[in-house]
Parts: sequence; structure tokens; C-alpha cells
Amino acid sequence: MRIFATSDLHVDYEANARWLQGISEADFRDDYVIVAGDISHSFSQVETALELFTRRFRQVFYVPGNHDLWLRKESDFRHSIDKFDALMSLAADLGVHTSYYREDGLSIVPLLGWYDYSFGRPGSILSSAWADYRQCRWPDGQDDATVTDGFLNRNKPVIEAARSAEPGYRISFSHFLPRIDVMSHRIPDRKRYVYPVLGTQRLDGQVRQLGSALHVYGHSHVNRNVTIDGITYINNAFGYPSETRIAAKRLVSVFQQ
Repeated sequence: MRIFATSDLHVDYEANARWLQGISEADFRDDYVIVAGDISHSFSQVETALELFTRRFRQVFYVPGNHDLWLRKESDFRHSIDKFDALMSLAADLGVHTSYYREDGLSIVPLLGWYDYSFGRPGSILSSAWADYRQCRWPDGQDDATVTDGFLNRNKPVIEAARSAEPGYRISFSHFLPRIDVMSHRIPDRKRYVYPVLGTQRLDGQVRQLGSALHVYGHSHVNRNVTIDGITYINNAFGYPSETRIAAKRLVSVFQQ
């Protein structure tokens, strides 16, 4: 059994959708796949993509990303939390795991998140360009900090369930970055204006509370495999069609037993 990881599929792009459709229906039947968010802003396309994964892998694990919560073309949701809840229900109906899973000493733990500006404050360019500010709507006037609080609070019972189980190898995953130093020091300064919306450092506190040996994340579109303070962090984002230098555009095995 192998565990593969991917994220940021953005199947709104035809080339990305073709890649997903082209994954073998025979080669991965004994394997697992972690899909770390940002499948599509379209609910129906998320459904199609998750169905495709379930026909190719023995087990599928998923957390929504920020694009998945966009309301650009959806009229059936009052706000992005409504859409989040609908995505969780969809995953459950398809047999896709969105909560703690354990098998033979191996735990796989999805962690939710958002961004709370613990990686920096947004500047004028980010404030005007970041699509989440226009495409996401939150209930009761919630802001990004309270949204982050809400998602991190949802992680607490999942973490407790995993910690109460027998010790073993723990893999966690999230869409958002748990710490900013997983980004390469080679990222040009002109590109770093997006750092404030990449995640929250509080997420790494939960990763370490959980005792993860490996954490898979997405969102940045920058493929990465780095070990920091005893935990290996892996990003295998597929990314936009033009992102051929920072994204390998292939499934990557992150664990095998």
C-alpha cells in the first residue's frame, strides 16, 4: 500500500481535468490518495473529481481549499461555511474521508485551516488582487481571523481522537501552510506579497500536538519536501497549467508499507 499526495488540481482548467481523467483505473487500486484542497470553485466539478479518485484509489482523503469555498457561480449557498458543510456531506456520501482515519498503526488526520495574518499583514497589492476577498462570504460579518479560529476549533476533537489511539505513524494534511518557513528561501521578494494569506502558524501547533511524522499541505503551488524540527512537510500541488517550473504535475508517493 502506498499513499500518494496531490493538491491544487484546479480542474476548471481543461488541461488539468484531462490529467485527472487520465490517471490509471488499475495501477492504484491498493493505494490511498490525499487531496489537499483546491479542486475547483464549482461544486459539481469537485463532485466529479472526487468520484474519479474513488474509482482509482482504495481510500481517498480530502480537505477543502479556499477555491473550493468560492461562491462565484453558486447560488444555493448563503455563505462559504454553508458550502463547506455541503462539501463535507458530499465527501461522506462518496466514501471520501474528511476526518481521522486509522488502519494497522497508521493514522491519517485531515486538519482544517485558513489564514489569520500570522505570516504578515497584507499590503495594497494583495488587498486589491486576492480573489478570496471577493469570492468568499462569511456568516455574521466574520473576518479571516474568526474564520481561522472556527476551522482550527473543528480540528480539536479530531486531534484528541488521534492522540487517544495507540501510538503509531501519523500523517496529517491541510490545504493551508502550517508555517511560513516551509517556503523556499529562493522565492523572490517580489513574489512574497502573498505570504500573509498562505496559512497560520497556529496550524503547526496542532500538527505538533498531534505528533505527526509527516504533514502534507497545498495552497502555495510550490512543490516542496523539507524536514523542520523532526517533521517532514510535503507540498505536491498540481497548480495552474502555466506553472511548470514550481509544480511537478504528477502524483507523488509520500508513504509506503
